[in-house]
Amino acid sequence: MAAPSISAPSRAATTAATETFVDTKRKDDIRHQNILAGCGVADAVRTSLGPKGMDKMIQTASGEVIITNDGATILNKMEVLQPAAKMLVELSKSQDVVAGDGTTTVVVIAGALLKKCVGLLGFGIHPTVVSDSLHRMAGKAVEVLTAMAVPVELTDRESLVKSASTSLNSKVVSQYSTLLAPLAVDAVLSVVDNVKPDLVDLRDIKIVKKLGGTVDDTEMVKGLVFDKKVSHAAGGPTRMENAKIGVIQFQISPPKTDIEQSIVVSDYSQMDRILKEERNYILGMIKKIKATGCNVLLIQKSILRDAVTDLSLHYLAKAKILVIKDVERDDIEFITKTLNCLPIANIEHFRAEKLGHAELVEEASIGEAKILKITGIKDMGRTATVLIRGSNQLVLDEAERSLHDALCVVRCLVHKRFLIAGGGTPEIELSRQLGAWAKVLHGMESYCVRAFAEALEVIPYTLSENAGLNPITIVTELRNRHAQGEINAGINVRKGQITNILEENVVQPLLVSTSAITLATECVRMILKIDDIVTVR
Repeated sequence: MAAPSISAPSRAATTAATETFVDTKRKDDIRHQNILAGCGVADAVRTSLGPKGMDKMIQTASGEVIITNDGATILNKMEVLQPAAKMLVELSKSQDVVAGDGTTTVVVIAGALLKKCVGLLGFGIHPTVVSDSLHRMAGKAVEVLTAMAVPVELTDRESLVKSASTSLNSKVVSQYSTLLAPLAVDAVLSVVDNVKPDLVDLRDIKIVKKLGGTVDDTEMVKGLVFDKKVSHAAGGPTRMENAKIGVIQFQISPPKTDIEQSIVVSDYSQMDRILKEERNYILGMIKKIKATGCNVLLIQKSILRDAVTDLSLHYLAKAKILVIKDVERDDIEFITKTLNCLPIANIEHFRAEKLGHAELVEEASIGEAKILKITGIKDMGRTATVLIRGSNQLVLDEAERSLHDALCVVRCLVHKRFLIAGGGTPEIELSRQLGAWAKVLHGMESYCVRAFAEALEVIPYTLSENAGLNPITIVTELRNRHAQGEINAGINVRKGQITNILEENVVQPLLVSTSAITLATECVRMILKIDDIVTVR
């Protein structure tokens, strides 16, 4: 009887051992592979962080060259194939949509958190525990940042200009920040609606780029600017005072048949009759337009047939009507909002009350090219137009991207009216406070939060590294200053030392920092939760 009693437990033990062993090698490898891909993307843009960051030259497949240090633009143009790495590209786009600035910061933070995750997973901590700790840490981080923030009013123009300047200082066109920052602030404040004071639609700010001159010649125009000439075909007017402006979406040209048809003309009298009918048709339209007092005509670009013919331009010139043709369909909404008029889709609806009014419409020469300006608009809508100048196309494009970031920064302040110090200050303060908070927590969570608190030091470390300073010395000194209670101490890359960053006017909107932390943690949590990649053919 003894033999079976010994063999039974040993069989049970063998079965239990077999059941508990699960080969997680593949899942760990997939997770590790995803994390390394994410870290690779973060390292690619890390050198372009901060005012002393390097620029990237991107050459597209078509041969186009782009020079920029805007994180979103760099990642957008990169051919990223690994699915997890694509998530970091999307993360940068999300930050661009939410805040407009901090697109490099958010990717660098995500990369640093991912690197810490490799160590934590190596210690045998379950990914779900790491993910939950990240979530708690993000919530605490937002609380700490909000406590650090300084409230700002929209009437305090100087503070708004400071935050826009901080955004521009890390760009290629940083030397023009004294011009572009006030311009961005004025543009955003001019489109803020009193009915919805917390919302700004940047589509109400039109940016027109024109080659020639330097970025110094960039200006904000109170009115409309068109990157096209007045139609000179029939010697019509090129300047009009006390303009009555009509925006039309129909064609001033002879109608065509709806389907492909051929009309057979057998003699000259029939041909003359066709031409006469065409002339009468066009003349009838122009008489109706002239009867309303309209003297400036904006004609939408047409796909079906020519919006205007030589004959119609001739009659419009005789009627002393200034013509701007080929207006893009997408611009119609902006134009009508600015001119406070209505687009007219049919000649039968052409009435005086649908026209816009302006003091002056004129053609202006800029170098060799010409633009059209409409100024002194009566009851002008809440819109703004910025005319950017530049010596070459690369500078023009980068100036537009930089101005867009500055506009987004001011929009953030309109949306959430709090400022926070820049120069690595919020990240080092977060690192210190989260490290202290980790001591209060218990178990694995405490361990994870402490690791993530250390990861946030990547921002001041990278800032000092890119500025050619000794990162270890700088970050250690910065940590020491914050421990002594200097909450606004940060890295002054110009002086190469640690100073009170608020006094140096290096400030950024609270929304930029909070969204960077929350979006980065969200992305890292998602990557951690992936344990397999399934390809579907």
